[in-house]
Amino acid sequence: MAVCALTATAVTLLPGDGAPHRAVPAAATTARPAEQAVKDTCPSPEASLRPTGDLDGPAVRRIKQQGHLTAGVDQNSYRWGYRDPATGELSGFDIDLVRAIAKDILGDPQKVNFVALSTSNRIPALRQHKVDIVVRTMTINCDRIRQVAFSTEYFKGGQQVMVPKGSPVTGFDDSLKGKRVCTADGSTAKAEVERAPHGSTLLTVTNQLDCLVRLQLGQVDAVVNDNALAAGQAAQDPTVQLVGQPFTAEPYGVAMNLDDKDLVRRVNKVLEDYRSGGSDSPWMRAYRHWLASDLKGIDAPPEPKYLD
Repeated sequence: MAVCALTATAVTLLPGDGAPHRAVPAAATTARPAEQAVKDTCPSPEASLRPTGDLDGPAVRRIKQQGHLTAGVDQNSYRWGYRDPATGELSGFDIDLVRAIAKDILGDPQKVNFVALSTSNRIPALRQHKVDIVVRTMTINCDRIRQVAFSTEYFKGGQQVMVPKGSPVTGFDDSLKGKRVCTADGSTAKAEVERAPHGSTLLTVTNQLDCLVRLQLGQVDAVVNDNALAAGQAAQDPTVQLVGQPFTAEPYGVAMNLDDKDLVRRVNKVLEDYRSGGSDSPWMRAYRHWLASDLKGIDAPPEPKYLD
């Protein structure tokens, strides 16, 4: 059995992370008309502020005055945000992006205070100004853009099912009937399983990596998670695999406080530069280094969408 829990020792860990959650029967919701109404009034949640105008406003000046960028990240997602045992440093696709933002604002990619956040702590940390940004495979959606601001999309994932090899589960379908399914609390995966449980029982945990551990221990039968994260977990543990097809689109964005509009524009300017350069862009170099072996076939970053 692969050992996959990666522990960071030099990042701040917010209180409350690590508390277990009780398993409850998943119940199908009847709120689909309400969900459609939300989509009708929020047709393009991934559209963000154009990187023009004030790129050095109060939020950016605050970061410069404090002398470092405070970034909420994951510390347990292989290839995205994790403690590299060889170097002792936080590493991954998301970490590279954080450092690019710090370099643009502060002139030094090392001027970052990393704060380890659980999935459910991402939005509270931003709203309470405990972090300046969150870069943690965070999906942009209509509910979240009412609570925090997002950059343009920097990666697109999708929800998928992960199971032990040899499992009878074939995907996000009725093969889940009678099975125990794990998701992270506060995740889009949890909402999807609650919407369409397919006869399963839902277990929620604080961090998505905890689901993999429970799968390895036989405490759950399947995990529903972003395929971008699950692919990294499957790379760590050859006894598990992704099954079926992705059944959602998950656009990842850099999240910020709703009041920090100048910071949103500044981060979008960083992302414009990060995507530029074709196959030799910083984005493509990071993709090839961290993700290409597990998420094949991507030849360009997502195109940005803007509000204005």
